[in-house]
Amino acid sequence: MTPRPMHIGLFSGSFNPVHIGHLALANYLCEFGGMDEVWFVVSPRNPFKIGQELMPDELRLELVRLATHGYPRFRTSDIEFHLPRPSYTIHTLDRLRELHPGHTFHLIIGSDNWPAFPRWHQAERILREHHIVVYPRPGYPVDTSQPLPPHVRLVQSPVFDISSTFIRQAMAQGKDVRYFLHPAVYERLKSLPHG
Repeated sequence: MTPRPMHIGLFSGSFNPVHIGHLALANYLCEFGGMDEVWFVVSPRNPFKIGQELMPDELRLELVRLATHGYPRFRTSDIEFHLPRPSYTIHTLDRLRELHPGHTFHLIIGSDNWPAFPRWHQAERILREHHIVVYPRPGYPVDTSQPLPPHVRLVQSPVFDISSTFIRQAMAQGKDVRYFLHPAVYERLKSLPHG
């Protein structure tokens, strides 16, 4: 049986670790933003973050799976683990379109990334062939004085000023930040050595 065509939001990131800001945004896009599902695409390496201290790939993937379990409109994807590195968004989109030709993919990016989007690998082709959803990040308003490209839309999702860096630093200091994380993610991180 052919799966029904769906609008899939692609939320790519290092998720280092995944936190409630990620989850709440994806939840909002499913319930209010027209997405049938949101797929969390865990990236092994961001070309713009070479040298960033990343938790092990498999651990970050495991944490996203723990966080997304139980909500039927979330999926976890390790597709970028199986693509050439460095991992570029256009390659991910091309491969997903090959695997799921019936679906329409919507790339989810923060307003802080939107000004840098022209520097992305094959940015013009992404704009031409795919939809982009831009969500607000604190301190990064999107210039709407000029019309946005046809396949780009802004969403007025709630703003969560939480970063994975803050989570890692807080846990390294022994802080109890359980309410910033999915309970299963918090318990798994607490079980790790040194944090």
